[in-house]
Amino acid sequence: MDLIRIIIAILLPPLGVFLQEGLGKHFWINIILTLCGYLPGIIHAVYIIAKR
Repeated sequence: MDLIRIIIAILLPPLGVFLQEGLGKHFWINIILTLCGYLPGIIHAVYIIAKR
């Protein structure tokens, strides 16, 4: 299941974080990072998914 979440995180970083954490602080941080640049959003999303 984590592999699917990582693929989703690469395509749509906030969705990957949402599937892992829900509507918590990490989701909103990822929205901000994705708006600032797509790559920081991907890095943050993959980190959130991989740390569990």
